[in-house]
Amino acid sequence: MSYPIKSPRKLIEVALPLDAINVAAARENYIYKGNPSAIHKWWAQRPLAAARAVVFAQLVNDPGYHQGGGFRYGKNKKDAAEERKRLFKIIEDLVVWENTSNEVVLERARAEIRRSWREVCELNKDHPDAAVLFNPDKLPSLHDPFAGGGTIPLEAQRLGLNTYASDLNPLSVTINKAILEHPPVFSGQPPVSLATAASAANKNDLGLEQVWHRASGLSADVRFYAEWMRSEAQKRIGDLYPPFEITSEIAAERPELNKFVGQKFPVIAWLWCRTVKSPNPAFSHVSVPLATSFVVSSKEGRESYVHPIVNGDAYRFTVRVGTPTLEAELGTKAAGRGANFRCLVSDTVIDGDYIKNEGQQGRIGAKLMAVVIDGPRGRTYLPPTTEAEGIAFAARPVWRPEGDVPSRLTGGTCVPYGMKEWGDLFTNRQLVGLTVLSDLVNEVRSRILQDATDSIQKGHWKCKDSKCSAQLYSEAVSCYLAFAVSKTSEYSSSLTVWYSKEDRPKGLFARQAIPMVWDFVEQNLLGDIGGSFIKSAYIVADSLAATNAGLPGIVFQANASLATNVINEPVFISTDPPYYDNIAYADLSDFFYVWLRRSIRPIYPDLFATIAVPKAEELVAAAYRHGSKEKAETFFLNGMTSAMRLLASRAHPAAPLTIYYAFKQSETKAEAGTASTGWVTFLAAVVESGLQVTGTWPMRTERQSRAIGIGSNSLASSIILVCHKRPVDSVTISRRDFIRELNIVLPEALDEMTKGAGGEYSPVAPVDLSQAIIGPGMAVFSKYAAVLEADGEPMTVRTALQLINRFLAEDDFDADTQWCLRWFEQHGWSEGAFGEADVLARSKSISVSGLAEAGVVVSGGGKVGLRKWADYPIDWDPRADTRQPVWETLHHLIRALKQDGEGGAGKLLGAVKAKSEATRQLAYRLYTLCERQGWAEDARAYNELITSWTGIESVAGTVPEGQGELFT
Repeated sequence: MSYPIKSPRKLIEVALPLDAINVAAARENYIYKGNPSAIHKWWAQRPLAAARAVVFAQLVNDPGYHQGGGFRYGKNKKDAAEERKRLFKIIEDLVVWENTSNEVVLERARAEIRRSWREVCELNKDHPDAAVLFNPDKLPSLHDPFAGGGTIPLEAQRLGLNTYASDLNPLSVTINKAILEHPPVFSGQPPVSLATAASAANKNDLGLEQVWHRASGLSADVRFYAEWMRSEAQKRIGDLYPPFEITSEIAAERPELNKFVGQKFPVIAWLWCRTVKSPNPAFSHVSVPLATSFVVSSKEGRESYVHPIVNGDAYRFTVRVGTPTLEAELGTKAAGRGANFRCLVSDTVIDGDYIKNEGQQGRIGAKLMAVVIDGPRGRTYLPPTTEAEGIAFAARPVWRPEGDVPSRLTGGTCVPYGMKEWGDLFTNRQLVGLTVLSDLVNEVRSRILQDATDSIQKGHWKCKDSKCSAQLYSEAVSCYLAFAVSKTSEYSSSLTVWYSKEDRPKGLFARQAIPMVWDFVEQNLLGDIGGSFIKSAYIVADSLAATNAGLPGIVFQANASLATNVINEPVFISTDPPYYDNIAYADLSDFFYVWLRRSIRPIYPDLFATIAVPKAEELVAAAYRHGSKEKAETFFLNGMTSAMRLLASRAHPAAPLTIYYAFKQSETKAEAGTASTGWVTFLAAVVESGLQVTGTWPMRTERQSRAIGIGSNSLASSIILVCHKRPVDSVTISRRDFIRELNIVLPEALDEMTKGAGGEYSPVAPVDLSQAIIGPGMAVFSKYAAVLEADGEPMTVRTALQLINRFLAEDDFDADTQWCLRWFEQHGWSEGAFGEADVLARSKSISVSGLAEAGVVVSGGGKVGLRKWADYPIDWDPRADTRQPVWETLHHLIRALKQDGEGGAGKLLGAVKAKSEATRQLAYRLYTLCERQGWAEDARAYNELITSWTGIESVAGTVPEGQGELFT
């Protein structure tokens, strides 16, 4: 029998200031400049704020009283609440974006983590393994085995912990090396590029005496050597990116440009459309455009559009200034979805099958539609010239990236149109430009090495870390420059679109797919537009400057399902694993991998040894990889169970594990509740690995406007699972005992979640309730070795989830409200047959006429329908209403909130205080129902009421029950 560990509950196991965390996380999703997540593309970045809050709360002791396991800890309820408020204030400050690098705020948080750790060490000072497990002078490290974009280990590093970050994907590993390993080693060092300035008279002129905080010197060097690379590239391939001359022919169509004839201006971008031969036999010799729109700028004050001029079997493009016409907005698209176009010269329909066949035969071409210049009056759109088009077609690449583009991706892929290999995704000019820049990364490395060596020899640069060396520095800066090239590739492919609303290119991965694009932008990658090489390099530099300068992390490539010898100590665990059948990031990563492999394979030969990113072992349930949906699910369950079992074996016993899970959708069947296949399989892996779920926290970590989520029934939350290792002596119980325990635990848990605790912690929002209730429910289920069904078989996780979710539907409402709930589930706001309504009413011992008298339904003509909130009378007086179901009260409150704000709703609530709690619970119940059915607009009304509830109650508290200004 192992010696017991004495560890108080952690803050994350008791309470969190969810509102503050969610607000900060949502805001951060729209902050790009200076965000470490922008150092390189990764597809599922968690907000830094959420990760920082989770790690802090995972390691800090909750002040509440605890007795058990042979020890006592904590304060009485009142004092604990005050202490919790103090800790919450630290979290509230910690998650604010402007405090990301605020050392005062960070040190306050670090001090709390150290204090909690010393308390745990003191409690366990007599433990036989205290010397190994409980050294008060050294915090355990934190490990994220699914490190992805590095958010979690970066925030752990920022909070003062040593960190391990590992991933199977080499792109992820490289990103983590860039943000965790290099910045701390070179923290505080001046840029080596300054020390080589020949014209400097002394150190002050060089700027070597100034304080270079954190990685600011490293960041400055990224900018300096990026400028050198662009200058060198300009010398070698500048002829492919010439300035654009305004000719007399252009001025003839655009008189405002007359005075600029003969002048040349830098090109920002070239706008192209794809072409195919006309399917009309009479015009089969003509390559006609496939353009989804001819609008090139819809920005106010800059409206411009391409206007095709057809002359027999020929056509040309010109550009007109002004509000785009309907024809311009439609381009050459034909009616219907997908790749359906019309022939510009014959008006013949060009269907998708014809285009696919042309693509498979390699016969899809391109036509220049417009040129964007940095003109005399800012960004200017001009018609194409034969010379401009000819220069692009004259480019001759010496190298093309190899490898197959994934043919199966949610959101679409370009493969059916003949773009099968990575090299097919780029124009010849783009291939030339990206190849030259990739090769320059190798060339600049030797220059950086020489400059760093000179800086060390001259004493301008002193290594404070044993890992610090001129060689490592040259490799680090080269890695960041390679990232700049890689980021440029996302904006320099023939699948990059021009965002006409903002006059800029839009990155390929606006969603997690590689869809076909018909009109695309070819930006000047040597220019200064967003997405160009120099702009990308500056974004990398900005991101680098915002990374931490704490303890260097240890990053390595590893399969999380397999044991590794890299870590030989118990560690804290916080991780964000793959999400069942979500996007296979290994497939997408190849887009960047092919360019990174060319530029930094000499630096990381092991990481870039293979032609492509490893895929067979990637832990996602991809049916196309495993032969069937069932085999894919088995692969995921076995692999995730193995990974979780390894985590449980390595986890330090003094703190829980925290595991992120992001919902894609909920099942629509009400009886199933929140039980998507991925969620069930993931939870099954957690439970089968020997972990006990002790809490679930919904956090708003997903950007709600992300392209893949628009129009889908997807949630904007991640669930943070809080887990402990299940005791080896846990017992089994029966289904009946499990349900009995749920009925004891869940009512109290639901009450705490929906009410919050005043200023102590915030209530769970309706959208998250069905997820959050899983925490206390699964805590009951997973603490036992098994829950046995009547036939002796172990209960499945899916069944357990259904029982937990069913609890939300068992609220005790009046008969009228129960009828309304059942009718709303079946019909929503639509009308139904009177006979059906009557049968349902009789089952509740009420009548349809009584429901109409109560004011909740409209009945007539053999039809019955629920009354919408907007149709409830504004002169309602609850004192005179003798039949007042909770349903009616709720929808009157929604009407009052919509029409008169929290003040009006509060006065109304003050008159019906006895129904306050039931009304709030009904709003939660209806939100859950609407979310499952995908009724977004209806769900919003209930959500708005709940999120305004505190303010409404505040107003209601000043109104004597049954009275109020509305009724005097």
